[in-house]
Amino acid sequence: MPQKRWDVFCRVIDNYGDIGVTWRLARQLVAEHARETRLWVDDLESLERLCPDVDPRLAAQRVQGVDVRRWDAAAASAQPADVVVEGFGCELPAAYCASMAAAAGAGRAPAWINLEYLSAEEWVAGCHGLPSPHPQLGLMRHFFFPGFSAGTGGLLRERGLLEARDAYQGNPAAQAAFWQRIGIPPKARNEWRVSLFSYAKAPVQDLLAGLSAHPHPVRLIVPMGPSTMQVAEWLGMPAEPGAHGALGNLSASIVPFVEQPDYDRLLWGCDLNFVRGEDSFVRAQWAGRPLVWQIYPQSEGAHAAKLGEFLRRYCQGLHEPRRQSVERFMALWNGIAAGATADPLGLGTTGDWSFEEVWRGFAANQSALRLHAEEWAWRLAEGRDLAAQLVEFSGKVAEKPVK
Repeated sequence: MPQKRWDVFCRVIDNYGDIGVTWRLARQLVAEHARETRLWVDDLESLERLCPDVDPRLAAQRVQGVDVRRWDAAAASAQPADVVVEGFGCELPAAYCASMAAAAGAGRAPAWINLEYLSAEEWVAGCHGLPSPHPQLGLMRHFFFPGFSAGTGGLLRERGLLEARDAYQGNPAAQAAFWQRIGIPPKARNEWRVSLFSYAKAPVQDLLAGLSAHPHPVRLIVPMGPSTMQVAEWLGMPAEPGAHGALGNLSASIVPFVEQPDYDRLLWGCDLNFVRGEDSFVRAQWAGRPLVWQIYPQSEGAHAAKLGEFLRRYCQGLHEPRRQSVERFMALWNGIAAGATADPLGLGTTGDWSFEEVWRGFAANQSALRLHAEEWAWRLAEGRDLAAQLVEFSGKVAEKPVK
């Protein structure tokens, strides 16, 4: 099998998006494409939170078929694989790059691919697959862009994911068993389940006020993270797993940071999911439920345009005022709400809005937004998944001679 051995490199900058994506990719390369995959990670403690089978004390271990390695000095002296994936421009060790150059000189040039961040922006398709020569070593690196449209690398999606989701969502007993396992009470009649995974600057207190005044019971499920303390303080409860609090129609439960398959089940079982960054953002779309995305903030407000481009795609087919309710609420949630004349999302969403007003409109449209989310997930699934495209792309790269 050509390009059988793979090295995937990941530096955990902050949060869990980078390690979440690379760990998911490494597992899929092994399980679905029979690739021998080493995952080099500089922070095994973060990986352990996503996969408790990982022992952060070990420099080398086999977990779910993946050869997990601590990214330390040993990485520099490792024999390069057939395909080298540089997660999010994490900069490979200089000695490892020199070994790749030596392999190329011997006629065994690795396929070197820089896996970029996900974006819905139109320029992504034009940059996907572009080569970039190394200035000293004569190696060629290629850029691989995930995306939502043809001409991009697609999204991570395991085989049968949506079918497994549908089976779970149609199985009340399986859902009840899962909720019990993570310490969530059984679902009450007419209860609305909401998951909350956000960065520290999200307007969580405004959301809690809106949820507590909801006309039906609401169960807010909060995995351990930056949102935990805000929820705990507002409801006067401990900021620890297993804690519960209530006010008005809102009941909140703090749960442990769960591994990736359980996080999928959490998203599948909720009626609305607040997510952040990249990995949880993609998984919420596959859940087929309404979502609110908190995009990673960037300097000079560059993230506003990126959020706008996603909303332009996601809201296609939604009628007013549903489209407007989604755009306005996501703008407020990201702290980039428009003023009377400003339009930071580039979508015509101008005006001065209060959180309470926009939240009411967004909450009132949930039934229609649920149908839209289901259709959106199936439309996305019509495209090829990222891992399959990456395997095919690596073969094409390997066929090109290094100049």
